[in-house]
Amino acid sequence: MGIKAHLEANFDYEIVDEFLDHYSLMVDSMEVMIIDLSKPELHDRSVDGLFRVFHTIKSASAFLGLESMRKLSALVEDTLETLRESKKQVNEETINWLLEIHDMFAVWNDDLRFDNELSKVKFSLLKIPDLDR
Repeated sequence: MGIKAHLEANFDYEIVDEFLDHYSLMVDSMEVMIIDLSKPELHDRSVDGLFRVFHTIKSASAFLGLESMRKLSALVEDTLETLRESKKQVNEETINWLLEIHDMFAVWNDDLRFDNELSKVKFSLLKIPDLDR
């Protein structure tokens, strides 16, 4: 049984369908916001937008029992909160880390769509970049 079948067996179909639709849209929107972090005029809006996306994924994945997704979302959300508070420009290391994070969430999107098991989190994603460089 894949992850989609598991969700459908344990939750109302409409809840699962809505999650899948919204999750796909959020994953699609991440990459543009991550790239926009390097543009000073879009920095604040992008950090806030990414924070909302990861907060939403964290909440939904917690409700659905998708623990690895919840934990990675929480890590990214905390990192984005640090960026919000510091008001500093985001460095290249952080942007590259966030792009790798996006790739993990895109893999999970495919896992959900094709009813695979959720892929394991790459260990390298758990190392938070140096936000001060």
